[in-house]
Amino acid sequence: MKNQTLPVFLTVVVFGGLCLILFGYIQVLNLFTSKDIILQIRWSDVLVGLTIYLKTSVDFALIMGNLMSVYDGVKSRIAIEIGTAAGNALGTLVVLGIWNFFREVEWLLALMIFVAALVLFRLAQDGFEHAHDWDSKYPAWFKKAVDTLERIVTNINVFVDPVLKYIVPHASMKPKRNLSYIGLFGASFTIPFILGLDDFAGYVPLFSIVNVFGFAIGVFLGHMILNMALFISPKKTIKVVKNPLISFVGSLVFIGLALWGFFEVYKILTGAH
Repeated sequence: MKNQTLPVFLTVVVFGGLCLILFGYIQVLNLFTSKDIILQIRWSDVLVGLTIYLKTSVDFALIMGNLMSVYDGVKSRIAIEIGTAAGNALGTLVVLGIWNFFREVEWLLALMIFVAALVLFRLAQDGFEHAHDWDSKYPAWFKKAVDTLERIVTNINVFVDPVLKYIVPHASMKPKRNLSYIGLFGASFTIPFILGLDDFAGYVPLFSIVNVFGFAIGVFLGHMILNMALFISPKKTIKVVKNPLISFVGSLVFIGLALWGFFEVYKILTGAH
């Protein structure tokens, strides 16, 4: 526990720093638009953002758990913490900026959600592959389900990978070994950045109901809570992540979120409600 004190404390510091950056960022955005984003924290908005983030926290937990299983030690965990938090936050800020300047450019938001959905399919494939490696201890129905879903997702990814690999070169839950400290930070940053785009862009329609400042704080708070849980008990986290059932369920979550993303794209492009 003593070795985790610094990373856990850092989660709070990073959260506070990101909130200050968000505050300053919105102030800058308000200088260039006629309709200001209200800098008011309503706890109902924070709760909405927190709930939405935690709904998709399985993907972040799996990604961070896999990185932690390969890169142990306080220094590595600090890189993972800062990288994932920064990636998630930057994805949020990018979408917030695009929404603020181009609130009517719906095709651009639809494109981001679409790309993020394709990334989720790639992550789902990794989860099925991991479950497949360990499914000898499980009943026949489980093996058949893993094989069938892995084959479907793999076929989809084979079709989109030639394009997706240039957009998201690290779209995988399988961490590379022997990365430098900077390389580990980059690997920790990339996928959370894309998922941050997806999580935030997918709920742009909510911005007419909730205050986006409080909503974004809720997203940051959710990531802080997840980080604290991971770093307080990294061994349990790694054990859970390596469980083939968790990988299987996580992959199902990824597929569900990807399909939800496609549905959001459909609604944006067709104006359906």
